[in-house]
Amino acid sequence: MTSGSAIAPSPWFVRPPSTGHPARVFCFPYSGSGASAFSAWPAALGDVEVCPLQFPGRENRLGEPHYGTYEALAAGLVEPLTPLLDRPFAFFGHCAGALPAYETVLRLAELGLPGPDRLVVSGQPAPHDDADDRMLAMTEDELRDELASFVRGRGIEPRPDMIDMGLAVLLGDQAAARAYRRTEPVAVRCRIVVLHWRDDPEVSLDRLQGWRRYADEVDFHVVDGGHHDFMDAPDGLRTLLSRWR
Repeated sequence: MTSGSAIAPSPWFVRPPSTGHPARVFCFPYSGSGASAFSAWPAALGDVEVCPLQFPGRENRLGEPHYGTYEALAAGLVEPLTPLLDRPFAFFGHCAGALPAYETVLRLAELGLPGPDRLVVSGQPAPHDDADDRMLAMTEDELRDELASFVRGRGIEPRPDMIDMGLAVLLGDQAAARAYRRTEPVAVRCRIVVLHWRDDPEVSLDRLQGWRRYADEVDFHVVDGGHHDFMDAPDGLRTLLSRWR
């Protein structure tokens, strides 16, 4: 395969990853979202190609069954990922997206496949500390209001059908989050980079400290912005994701 040529399309990627970059970062969307959460990101950060993942059961994969559990999601992701593990790569997961990213690192290790150089977790407590996520206790009406508020915060007036569709995706993702529990950490072999958003009112830096138990090398970085500002790929985040190699 020559440099710059495309790799066969897969529903897990909104665009086929190329071979024209020496490294890749695979981006895991948060609960209730899809690959469009990264639509404002550039195609590459320096020489690191940005590869947003598209989970089944949302956006252009809305007609497919929901993935069910984070473990099943990780297992299903291995096959489309395997041809792309031929160069250094990192995983980035924001909020609950960090949990299937972590599970995918474990799954790759179990199968003897290459693992990421970095697992970057953003605004998400460690798996054994995640039981107090306030959204897991919300009713459907409360989740609907939360979705409408979020959409308005992005400068869009939400239509009822838009909220209905988003709520259906979110409810499936919330069920997966409720089903996911690791009472004891299982360490990974890569470095973990933990990002705290300075203006995040819900996830404090203290709540992220549990990640220290998941790797021998764990770095913490405070990034300017609020919980959902990752969607705009601010400069501080771009710098972190382009300089890990």
